[in-house]
Amino acid sequence: MTSTRATRFPGQVAAPGKGGIGESPLRPDGTLKVKGEFAYSSDLWIDGMLWGATLRSPYPRARIVSVNIGPALALPGVHAVLTSNDVPGRKHYGLDMTWDQPVLAIGEVRHQGEPVVLVAADHPEIARRAVQAVDIEWEVLEPITDPVAVVEDPDGNRVQARGGIVRHQPVRVGDIATGRVLAEVVVREKYDVGIQDQAFLGPESGLVVPAEDGGLDFYVATQWMHNDLAQIAPCLGLTDDKIRMTLAGVGGAFGGREDLSMQIHAGMLALYTGKPVKMVYNREESFFGHVHRHPAQLWYEYGATREGKLTYAKVRIVLDGGAYTSATTNVTGNASSLAVGPYEFPHLEIDAYGVYTNNPPCGAMRGFGAVQACFAHESMMDELAGALGMDPVHVRQINVVTQGSTLATGQVVHAPTPLREMLGRLEAMAPPEGLDATDIRNLPGGASQTTHGEGVARGVGYAVGIKNICFSEGSDDYSTARVRLEVAGGEPVALVHTAAAEVGQGLVTVEAQIARTELGVDRVTIHPADNGIGDAGSTSASRQTYMTGGAVKTACEAVRARVLELAAAKGHTAAANLVGGKVVSGTGEVLAALVDVLDEGAVEEIREYHHRPTTAMDPVTGQGDSHTQLAVCVHRAVVDVDTELGLVKVVALDAVQDVGRIMNRLSLEGQIHGGSVQGLGLAVMEEIQVVDGKVRNPSFTDYLIPTILDTPHQKLEILENADPHAPYGLRGAGEPPTLSSTPAIVAAIRDACRSAGGTGHLTRVPVRPEDIIRSC
Repeated sequence: MTSTRATRFPGQVAAPGKGGIGESPLRPDGTLKVKGEFAYSSDLWIDGMLWGATLRSPYPRARIVSVNIGPALALPGVHAVLTSNDVPGRKHYGLDMTWDQPVLAIGEVRHQGEPVVLVAADHPEIARRAVQAVDIEWEVLEPITDPVAVVEDPDGNRVQARGGIVRHQPVRVGDIATGRVLAEVVVREKYDVGIQDQAFLGPESGLVVPAEDGGLDFYVATQWMHNDLAQIAPCLGLTDDKIRMTLAGVGGAFGGREDLSMQIHAGMLALYTGKPVKMVYNREESFFGHVHRHPAQLWYEYGATREGKLTYAKVRIVLDGGAYTSATTNVTGNASSLAVGPYEFPHLEIDAYGVYTNNPPCGAMRGFGAVQACFAHESMMDELAGALGMDPVHVRQINVVTQGSTLATGQVVHAPTPLREMLGRLEAMAPPEGLDATDIRNLPGGASQTTHGEGVARGVGYAVGIKNICFSEGSDDYSTARVRLEVAGGEPVALVHTAAAEVGQGLVTVEAQIARTELGVDRVTIHPADNGIGDAGSTSASRQTYMTGGAVKTACEAVRARVLELAAAKGHTAAANLVGGKVVSGTGEVLAALVDVLDEGAVEEIREYHHRPTTAMDPVTGQGDSHTQLAVCVHRAVVDVDTELGLVKVVALDAVQDVGRIMNRLSLEGQIHGGSVQGLGLAVMEEIQVVDGKVRNPSFTDYLIPTILDTPHQKLEILENADPHAPYGLRGAGEPPTLSSTPAIVAAIRDACRSAGGTGHLTRVPVRPEDIIRSC
């Protein structure tokens, strides 16, 4: 990426050209990003700014005996060295107002990489040297690193450490003893999911500028500005109106920017020095500067009849949340409610635990608790099919939910996706051609020439993923939009203003498409996202097109109604000004009428959009209508496996997904492709290695992510079964493919191993070469 100097922040994004709902207009930021001209948060620059840096704990658990900042202050060019004593307001913050994470460590550290001291200097190299000059005396303590031990002895592990249970969420349906009596076949297994990183390419970064009123202007990369604001203001001792937040260019997120990183720190340094402060993490620091996907241990037991009908499930899930709460409470709720996937069980006993340890903090990541559960429940469906001697697709079709079915939580399925049909469509897709060993790039190991086709076996696997969309469990989830219609240069122009974070998913494109569709105008401008408008909620849970799209649609409808009123007041007939209820700028007569209607000023409306209400899960039974919407994707993976070296080549990763309504096919296909490849990463390569609470691979040299060479061919079939409760009938689409791709790939590897005469016993992701060698 070419570095670009941005004086302040990316300006208004124009959305030129026609392109309403269902079309695929080009992204307004696409060309800039491809050419390296887009201003990301790490590119921001202002004259006279200082550079901030952070001293972090090298230990997962330790007491701070003393801190000597004198040597750092003595360095020329250093303007500030701050500790927890210098926090001007509240000393703790936390996602969802948990307020348990210290701004800077107070007395002790509870995970490796915890921030302890801040530095501001004239140059980033001076700041780094100042960090190294700070002298800290530590008393190293034994860390708590076993989450299962915490579940078994929560009180004992809480003593003088960061142990204890964040949330235990049971789900109870029927009677498990009865289910066991009905079962003719029983399968049991334990599964493990490693720590996956969001691995966004743009590091945590931002610029904070002191304002004349004593407040601060923030230009940061985030997923949820108003939630940031609710934590930043109390910690800095400022009122909300003293903080102006503008979204800077975001280089990916995937959940890792929901929690704060450098925001409060840069604000502290800017307040203390009275100068603008920029902070940019390097890649190693980024691994410590944000949360990751929760690692999980999962115990499953399924019973079924000889015909393949499920009779019961007994499930225990332990999620390691690390040192602080973050999103663990809600991730645990998701894991429990979706623990057995989109299948009908008359008898259930599910227990999901989210716990504290001294391991790296974990929180939101694409899939949010459903990824871990999906790997287990889909693996169990394959185990069950094997025990019954049945086709794994057929076993799924026998048991999937349909209209009127109830999920594990008792929630009734309305407007369901046709899962049986989707599995049938997927199975009917033409498979990829057989192995062509004449080109070594087609083989496991590729150009490294580890094989020329000998010892290579092919396998096929299927999986289903189900993910809740929007916020769940009684959250009053909403978004706000301001839409302004005016005449500029003799033609109508719409301005759309929300606080929704564009993190690369294409929201600004969809916002403009909605405005064009609802107002009939060609020219739409998207105002920079900031906190000058009401809350838009987080860019997570696959919710922004649903929620902010709903808010933009509602605001546009209000603008349209107002134009109708003005037209009537000026003597224009509705037919002359509106076609199909929408403003039209296509003919000279209609344009002249519209200009006349708007000649005295713009029409502007602000609206909030709320989704239908949900309820919390019962703390004892887990029952409740906890989810707004459920979205499903099904995958078929085809792999070639070098059974001697344990190397894998994913040959194809085909999918069928129901999205309710295709808003923008090009962007949608990109979401499905990207989500599938992120699931591929978890299946065979991505894992943060942690030993005794310490991260061993905080770099993209040692933490591997898929590249274009790892990306297989992906056939997609996209269905449109509308959800009547959602704007345009759409279903959130970004997360479901991340769920089902992982178990489909692992199922295919198992199949390849068994075809080579092995057991195919693979119960952990990512699958390592030694695992494959043992199971083949």
